[in-house]
Amino acid sequence: MIDKQAIEKHIRGILIALGDDPDREGLRETPERVARMYEEVYAGMNYTNHEIAEMFGKTFEAPANAGPVVVRDIEVFSYCEHHLALMYDMSVNVAYLPHGKVIGLSKIARICDMAAKRLQLQERLGSDIAEIMMDAAGTSDVGVVIAGTHSCMTARGIRNASARTITQTFCGRFSEDWNLQRLITEGVK
Repeated sequence: MIDKQAIEKHIRGILIALGDDPDREGLRETPERVARMYEEVYAGMNYTNHEIAEMFGKTFEAPANAGPVVVRDIEVFSYCEHHLALMYDMSVNVAYLPHGKVIGLSKIARICDMAAKRLQLQERLGSDIAEIMMDAAGTSDVGVVIAGTHSCMTARGIRNASARTITQTFCGRFSEDWNLQRLITEGVK
């Protein structure tokens, strides 16, 4: 579980290390606000992939002729584990082939959101979403494509504001079938 008191203490220390006065009016409540924010934006750190699959794994019987299910443009954000920098303007496309059951569409977006609420690498985020989807939907045929912008590249270091990162995770039939991959890769920017 996230230790909000420890976060408050350390944020206060960071403010001092930055040369500011944590007791001045504008900063007095900052450690508490940051602790509450961290509890929210890192909520996914409290759960394993399997626990997330159980939380959002509501399924229904699939029609006999069910084809691929694709949900595009799911918006998430996360924080890079290397710099604690914001990964933003992230769009996730998820597809799977039902094997007897389908998962509620809103649950797919919730899975993406909860997996993103961790210190992450974009590559791992795609793998985590795929793993959770395979567990929740009961299929090994899953594809995940993520396009995102990383403030560790746009706001510091190289400062390349237009750089976008695209990652792909293909499992089961998605790893072999270009037509299935195309369902979620076309139009990704």
